[in-house]
Amino acid sequence: MANQYIPPKVWVMDSENGGTWASINRPEAGARHDQALPVGKHDLQLYSLATPNGQKVTIMLEELLALGVEGAEYDAHLIQIGEGDQFSSGFVAVNPNSKIPALVDTSGETPVNVFESGAILLYLAEKFGHFLPSDHVARTQVLNWLFWLQGSAPYLGGGFGHFYAYAPEKFEYPINRFTMEVKRQLDLLDKQLARQAYIAGDEYSIADMAIWPWYGNLVLGQAYDAAEFLDVDAYKHVKRWAQQIAARPAVQRGRIVNRNWGEPWELLAERHQAEDIDAVLALKPE
Repeated sequence: MANQYIPPKVWVMDSENGGTWASINRPEAGARHDQALPVGKHDLQLYSLATPNGQKVTIMLEELLALGVEGAEYDAHLIQIGEGDQFSSGFVAVNPNSKIPALVDTSGETPVNVFESGAILLYLAEKFGHFLPSDHVARTQVLNWLFWLQGSAPYLGGGFGHFYAYAPEKFEYPINRFTMEVKRQLDLLDKQLARQAYIAGDEYSIADMAIWPWYGNLVLGQAYDAAEFLDVDAYKHVKRWAQQIAARPAVQRGRIVNRNWGEPWELLAERHQAEDIDAVLALKPE
């Protein structure tokens, strides 16, 4: 009990005890420096990083391009969140919440800014008419799972991932608390996928694109080095689904866009044309 934390009457930020992101986290919103965003040649301008939330959108765009949707061509500009790029005046003008990804669509008379990864998936699905069923019942099921992900992923990333992988010390209580919830979520997905091929039914949709970068990467051992700790092999239906999604060419392309860490065949800081991805994937050993 001698080391028990007693909250002060009024909280004051402690920048020395924030772990990995202590240098950029602050309790205020808004721009911290003036800097315009770069603009490429396509109607769709994406500002992002290949975190799970960033991968959702680039996978969606690559899936659309794989279907031959020419209007889905895009420029993807790297936002280095560790260096505070998301707090530039240009980025805040697109997303006042200063989180990646953020999209600007200049195809119409008035540019449209879209932020929150789930909102971007929904926007693109409605704009181009793919990966979201028109049937009301089927559409509702996709949206159920899209919104489930938006509410559940913070437990995985900001909760489990933070305390298991990034916190300055290992704390038993939060690790146990968030591990319990993540395993419940994996069990939920496993039961859902035991009944059908994809998350929301028998058709691949934006629900799969939203959930795979978080939970697919987790069970494939690509997140937090936690596969053994979470016993991911116990979720055989999630693993089957994760491997199935990972094998899609558009997923393999989209997951590396705006990525600045990993193997040479995974590194693509910016994407302005299909050949940019082709050149990087060509580096992968046979």
